[in-house]
Amino acid sequence: MKQLFHFPIFYLCLGALLMTQNAWSQRPPTAPVAELRGAWIATSFNIDWPSQPGLSVDRQKMEFDSLLDVLKAMNMNAVFVQVRPAGDAMYKSPNVPWSKFLTGQQGVAPADSTYDPMLYMIKAAHDRRMEFHAWLNPYRATLDLDTAALSPIHPLRSLPDNRKAQWFFRYGRRFYFNPANPSVQQYLVNVVKDIVLRYDVDGIHFDDYFYPYKEAGEVLNDYNEFASDPRGFVSIEDWRRDNVNRLISGVSTNIKKIKPYVRFGIGPFGVWRNRDRDPLMGSDTRAGVTCYDDLYADVLLWMKNGWIDYVAPQLYWSIGFVPADYEKLVDWWSKNTYGKQLYIGHAAYKINNAPNDVNWNRPDEIKRQILLNRANPNVNGSIFFSVKPLLRNPLGVQDSLITNLFKTQSLVPPTLALSKIPPATPQICRVQGSASSVKLAWNICDVIAAEQMPYYFAIYRFQGETVGDFRNPRNLLASTAFNADAEKWTYEDQTTVEGEYYTYVVTAFNRTNVESYSSAPVFVKKTAKTAKKKRKIFGYLF
Repeated sequence: MKQLFHFPIFYLCLGALLMTQNAWSQRPPTAPVAELRGAWIATSFNIDWPSQPGLSVDRQKMEFDSLLDVLKAMNMNAVFVQVRPAGDAMYKSPNVPWSKFLTGQQGVAPADSTYDPMLYMIKAAHDRRMEFHAWLNPYRATLDLDTAALSPIHPLRSLPDNRKAQWFFRYGRRFYFNPANPSVQQYLVNVVKDIVLRYDVDGIHFDDYFYPYKEAGEVLNDYNEFASDPRGFVSIEDWRRDNVNRLISGVSTNIKKIKPYVRFGIGPFGVWRNRDRDPLMGSDTRAGVTCYDDLYADVLLWMKNGWIDYVAPQLYWSIGFVPADYEKLVDWWSKNTYGKQLYIGHAAYKINNAPNDVNWNRPDEIKRQILLNRANPNVNGSIFFSVKPLLRNPLGVQDSLITNLFKTQSLVPPTLALSKIPPATPQICRVQGSASSVKLAWNICDVIAAEQMPYYFAIYRFQGETVGDFRNPRNLLASTAFNADAEKWTYEDQTTVEGEYYTYVVTAFNRTNVESYSSAPVFVKKTAKTAKKKRKIFGYLF
């Protein structure tokens, strides 16, 4: 808990730090000041971006900027962009073919050889103070059976036939990377390593596709492979889960070796296990598919072992839907996070469009879900699938977010486990004014470790000549763009009123969103032409 030092101590000691209360320590009655608000931006089948394959580079940029501008207007603070739809890449890679959803043909590069979509998207997100999480489908090798349309560098074409049979299997109308193959595991780890090394991502994100969803009439025929190397497992189901565990563990280890601040998260199917299969740990649900029993994804183990930093279960059902009740599932996941962050996945695409779950016709369904999240201290935010439904504004959901639920801006909750020390403390060094604004400038000092370098700043403003509640989002005036790299930073407050008194405080944040001690407050009176700075010592103004 941050507490306020007496002002005399600060000034007499010169180096003492004014400490503010953690924004996330308690829940305010309104929207929290720290809450992840994100959206999945799907590129497979051009669901969200780009609108169609083969667009010009300028059109792709324009469309992505437009998506971010709408999300920013909704006070979103994170995007989860699908950069690997199916064995391909929405970014420049020497080893992974360009996606057909970008250029129209897999392996064909954009016409502009200098264009790297992911570099552009990351900068666009960071400029808008939004995190960028690279979303990958690790095991999906194709989305159809047309192997002739694959790039020559796709492993399904480049490998010899005997190795193809070891690396891939066909299931339904698709090919999948074989989770049991150690070479596949290493290949996928290397794909992630390449992204983390070359791109300034805030997170790596896997969704719910591990072993394929079961299809009628299809058999997952890996029994001979299991029999030839069971690795001590008696059950093929446990063996399959261990295959996935090895990938998750390997990806986690390598991310933390390269950039410890990059978070690794999973967006699994919303039901881990039904209670009838696991009376002790299962949820009170009757889902036809579960993570553990059907997709062989032991998400609880990954959290327990510290392999992932957050989980974002796709709770795509309504409150009161009997087979999988949203309210019951939020409660279940919140009790089984092992201290990891929990974001809830919302089905924006189902709003007014879910015939088997009529509750999605309720205009306030999303509002009720978000209020349930906020009432649970273990829920750290929401992610919506996907952007296009939000743009269509079904039942006024976008309007509700802008005018009510997300009316105030929000900071991304901190991942405390990934930060050894807080960032350096900023100090406001100059206050100026104009007829319409107050201008602040601040710098930092005493940086003794790379982790202390600020990544961005928050500016708080309190009415009057006192420091108020940091937990109230109305006191969060602004946050700066990411990648803070100057020696002196500035902000212009253009929402001041002549004759009013304001108190300003600045805090710094590192790459894991951990907040610094605050700057000393500055007390400002806005005049007709400028702003007058005041100080307090022993409770007196001078």
